[in-house]
Amino acid sequence: MVRVGLTAERLTRAGAELADEVGFDQVTVSELARRFDVKVASLYSHVKNSHDLKTRIALFALEELADRVAAALAGRAGKDALAAFADAYRDYAREHPGRYDAMRLRLDPETAAASAGVRHAQMTRAILRGYDLTEPDQTHAVRMLGSVFHGYVSLEMAGSFSHTAVDSQESWTWTLDRLDALLRNWTTP
Repeated sequence: MVRVGLTAERLTRAGAELADEVGFDQVTVSELARRFDVKVASLYSHVKNSHDLKTRIALFALEELADRVAAALAGRAGKDALAAFADAYRDYAREHPGRYDAMRLRLDPETAAASAGVRHAQMTRAILRGYDLTEPDQTHAVRMLGSVFHGYVSLEMAGSFSHTAVDSQESWTWTLDRLDALLRNWTTP
């Protein structure tokens, strides 16, 4: 029996939902076939294999987050833009943990260059222009912000901050305030 409506896009979205439910590492073509109550072979006309499916989910998640961050940044500059970017990133990771993990999938250079990952870097650089950083400091700052946001979110999601009396939101705000101060007072050694 032919299943009408199965498309690569529909499978990607379902795979993203599955990743949020069971974890990105658990997403397979077989598991997705069970979700649609079809044979695995039915999906191979839409996705090549589990790696292809995971790559599609990663690209979907990167695009989804880029759209969310762009909307959050609209009309903002300086510290407001930095906080809007960071909050959109953190909120997305909390709402979509599997998709967030998917964004860490190592992509081949050609796929990465065509992905929304480029938009993420461009938006970060746009924020940093408000801090008047030049190269190579701007590249260092892009990497620093990505590292801080990812590290904080990853530790928070793993429960690492739940063992102290200080609220995680308080520490998040403190971190963003310190990043803003650092960027405003940036000096090259």
